Amino acid sequence: MDWDRKRKKREGGKLVKAKKVLKRLYLGVMIATVSNLPLLVYGMFTGRLLEETVPAQPAAAVMGAILLSICWLYFNIRPYRDRNHAGLRLVIMRGGRTLGFAAIYGIAVQCLVIMILYPRLLHGNADAAGWPAGILIGNTVFAAAALLVLLWNGILRLYLTSARLRVRMRVLMLLAMWIPVVNLAVLLHAMRLVRAEYDYACYKEAVRSTRAESDLCRTKYPLIMVHGIGFRDLHYFNYWGRIPRELVRYGASVYYGNQEALGTIACNAEDIRKKILEVVEETGCEKVNIIAHSKGGLDARYAISKLGMAPYTASLTTVSTPHHGCRFVDYAIRLPEGLYRLVARCFDRTFSRFGDKNPDFYTATHQFSTASSRAFNESVSDVPGVFYQSYASKMRDCFSDPLLWIPYCLIKPLEG
Repeated sequence: MDWDRKRKKREGGKLVKAKKVLKRLYLGVMIATVSNLPLLVYGMFTGRLLEETVPAQPAAAVMGAILLSICWLYFNIRPYRDRNHAGLRLVIMRGGRTLGFAAIYGIAVQCLVIMILYPRLLHGNADAAGWPAGILIGNTVFAAAALLVLLWNGILRLYLTSARLRVRMRVLMLLAMWIPVVNLAVLLHAMRLVRAEYDYACYKEAVRSTRAESDLCRTKYPLIMVHGIGFRDLHYFNYWGRIPRELVRYGASVYYGNQEALGTIACNAEDIRKKILEVVEETGCEKVNIIAHSKGGLDARYAISKLGMAPYTASLTTVSTPHHGCRFVDYAIRLPEGLYRLVARCFDRTFSRFGDKNPDFYTATHQFSTASSRAFNESVSDVPGVFYQSYASKMRDCFSDPLLWIPYCLIKPLEG
């Protein structure tokens, strides 16, 4: 039965991929065709569409134009079909992203048509005269208008419905509107933010809609999952995988820390403090249980001990948290200062694009050193009344987890 279920799942996945490919193929052909509708209609009316090898087809030209116009109108009204039950606002927003990419694709195709096809049509060949210049000019104007409608439909959807586009980003979109290349970069960035917002909302909805099958994992206080360094509580970087959904399925109430990927301990602890207070206010509970992985355990300890969150914390469970530091980091920070800061800047720039407001790879990694950990443990002590527990894992060899091949090979000789 398990094998049959897996086979059906694989077949279903292949079917979904095939549908996506067909949809993109359809949209690609439809956008390119509608953008050059005057050219196609003229060619069919005069019989010159296929070098006069096909007689004029005025009726077919009219019917084709009507059908393409209907498809175009439908695409502008409903560019994205939602199967995630994300809500009307998010569907409209996600459709704006689809329209934006469609417009960019259409503009690129039209540039190729103008550069490659127009000269051939204008000058003709030995067997046929060139097409009238007025038809080509009219087609260009029509294509520009059609693609601008597509583009502005998408931009307005993003601008009016996205909650992640802050005031600064909206102002930047307005200012960069008429600056070539810059407007494209700003639009692509806005569409990336919108995709992340939509995916995160769908993930939260999937977790919330999971029906509790039992009370096996129900706790008196809700759970806050706190991730480690280099990850975010987003669709792309969420390494909790199916754990939250399984916890919810068995009665748990799950929230996320929402701290930054490369923030310092103090910076991330402030994010956790805000999340704890938010959960307490939202649920009416007195306290929360925190489950933290890797550096998230240090962030949570700081929030409890230094930021006054002990009265709101029932327990802290850390998983693979380097409470006593990592000797591998002691060696890593011996790299030349200039080289280390260069690497840090590269990481900071990368993660700032994924939502980090204050990425600090240099400081965050130095806080893993054994010296920093000793100082941290002296100043951040356990608070009475909060239940602390810590778990660690062990790799049998470098093949235990493909994701940890390189770290294992580097750490094993140093720490045994």
